[in-house]
Amino acid sequence: MKNEIYTQEKSRELFERALKVLPTGIPGHLGPVQSQFIPTSAYPLYADRVKDSYFWDLDGNKYIDYMCAYGPNVLGYNNEIVDKAARSQYEKGNCMALPGKVQVELAELLVDTIEIADWALFMKNGGDATSFARMIAKAATGRDKAIMVEGGYHGVAPWTQPLTHAGITQADVDNNLKVPWNDVEAVERLIEKYPGQIASFMATPYDHRVFTDNQLPADGYWQKIRKICDDNGIILIIDDVRCGFRLDIEGSAKYFGFKPDLACYCKALANGYNMSAVVGVQSLKESASKIFYTGSYWSSAAPMAAAIACIKELKRIDGPKLMIKQGTKLTKGLIKAASASGLDLRISGVPSMFYMRLTNDDSLMMQQEFCAECAKRGVFFASHHNHFINCSLTDEDIEKTISVASEAFAIVANNNPHRLGK
Repeated sequence: MKNEIYTQEKSRELFERALKVLPTGIPGHLGPVQSQFIPTSAYPLYADRVKDSYFWDLDGNKYIDYMCAYGPNVLGYNNEIVDKAARSQYEKGNCMALPGKVQVELAELLVDTIEIADWALFMKNGGDATSFARMIAKAATGRDKAIMVEGGYHGVAPWTQPLTHAGITQADVDNNLKVPWNDVEAVERLIEKYPGQIASFMATPYDHRVFTDNQLPADGYWQKIRKICDDNGIILIIDDVRCGFRLDIEGSAKYFGFKPDLACYCKALANGYNMSAVVGVQSLKESASKIFYTGSYWSSAAPMAAAIACIKELKRIDGPKLMIKQGTKLTKGLIKAASASGLDLRISGVPSMFYMRLTNDDSLMMQQEFCAECAKRGVFFASHHNHFINCSLTDEDIEKTISVASEAFAIVANNNPHRLGK
């Protein structure tokens, strides 16, 4: 039996209203201007409600969501345990003149949970965390240059963006030094070129950039980087904003067998409540304490209560193991379904946060077509971003996804015989 084809009339109507009062209609990466959703006619533009692994659009169409709000949905949307903890704190107070007790309790929990954490500080967005980590490194070393991996994503602050982006000037990126992923020798060459000038090395635990297959660290890569940083007084920063708690509850660095000096968290920290964190080693505690870096809502108590509940629940159910298991089941099924239509689907990254690409077409047009056909039938993929598994994803969801994907693969194969040598 074929899957139902969705339409989204109400989304289009609201978007026309939005264009009159909001630049681009839907600003940022969730909108049609900067989105992963091509062609936009195949996708809903607004969500109406969510639960577990699903969202419903304005027309009542139900989607199995593999973007998980770009990562924050880790336990399942509207998780009762997390929401109950947040509601309880809201009743006491949220944004107050003084921090709540939960700030200390959450810091204690993160120190107890994350392998390298001796202290924790809280903010709101992943970009807040990565910017703060860079400031700590500069405060601790008195240096201003920073090594980063080419193509790595660390937020939208000016220092994180390419010079070619609107609003970015040369001064914003002057202190950035770029190296290819997995290239230890390139790091060593930069240290020779800028002796005593480099404050930090920042990277994600593995390379999960957009538009390309994700790459795990080569054998011994992180251990070599750790030694290089130690030998040259460089602060090693891990941007665990996206991977955090989907690989290992003690941190993605634990998963790959090394110890950074600072680690940044956000996405899965509080199951959708807005907060982020930087954790670090004892030797950087004093430097962190000297930095003026704050915001009106950074001590909001309800998101912290949600984070405590989220982390405890992830521990209770061994969330990372569960998500890797379900991700493995899903990706194996997708590869098999693609093969049945004569297509080659490549899966890369860790299964709980996988990237997929049809190798039959380097232009990504077939990949976009596949994701669009899935969206029309209620499975929400993005065409050139990694995807996320959450703990509420069921075997039935996976079976439904593979059924939809099978239809979509068949359509793509039928529409592109020239790319398949037919």
